[in-house]
Amino acid sequence: MAQICKLCTRGPARSATRSHSNLQTKKWSNINLQPRRVVGTRVLICTKCWKTVKKIAKDLA
Repeated sequence: MAQICKLCTRGPARSATRSHSNLQTKKWSNINLQPRRVVGTRVLICTKCWKTVKKIAKDLA
């Protein structure tokens, strides 16, 4: 399964680790995906989107 948020379509980011001698090692930084129910459907969304959804729901209530 792809590591992509269903709401914002954000995915893993490519970054580099630097050692003391400044050598570069490439790595992937995955986003924090959580299974949540949005409008009755179970989807994988990132925690950044989930905080926004909760904030909007709080303002509507």
